[in-house]
Amino acid sequence: MGMNIVDRIDECVKINQVLISVSDKTGLDTLVPALVALNPSVRIFSTGGTFAAIEKILGDAAQKHLIQVSDYTGQPETQGGLVKTLDFKIYLGILTETYNDSHQDDLKRTGAVAIDMVIVNLYPFAATVEKEGVIVEEARSNIDIGGPTMVRASAKNYLRVASVVNPSDYEALIAGLKAHDGATDLAMRYDLAVKAFEHTAAYDRHIADYLAGQSPENVSGCYNAS
Repeated sequence: MGMNIVDRIDECVKINQVLISVSDKTGLDTLVPALVALNPSVRIFSTGGTFAAIEKILGDAAQKHLIQVSDYTGQPETQGGLVKTLDFKIYLGILTETYNDSHQDDLKRTGAVAIDMVIVNLYPFAATVEKEGVIVEEARSNIDIGGPTMVRASAKNYLRVASVVNPSDYEALIAGLKAHDGATDLAMRYDLAVKAFEHTAAYDRHIADYLAGQSPENVSGCYNAS
């Protein structure tokens, strides 16, 4: 099967569907109302604790704008939130290309929607392993899987999708959306993609360095031998 080579894109992409799943919820109380004000029809897909935080922020408006990812995909979250967003409909929505007829057919076939912005930051692995007395199993449980996958997918598709990984970018993001009538422009999406890949690279580096620094005794001592 050949690779997709895109030869047509939109400079500006209206933000109609947003996926938000964040460990650090700083700034959501500013960002979420701004997204709704810029597009009164915006739909926000979310998970777990992020869903609860946004529901509180939106109040009565949550029913109109907020959707549980599990309701959208038809797949409940697994125990402990181990699997929440790793679903075909999610990644089709992130990776789909506007002018690819096959992708558009896939959206219709699955009842999926194109996701225009992904706002994700990751489990606090580095902060966890810096705590005194942390064991390897605690570190392992803080290795994020779905988050980096969403970040990478949305950053790869910067031609259409904005990948937002840092709350410190929210203010500039809102300003950019206001300047373009609720849309992102290509330059903004490209810059966000660079930051997104830097974010996941640093995250993986923390994990690799930590695991490389553990002895076999530290690892095996976390579990009951069978």
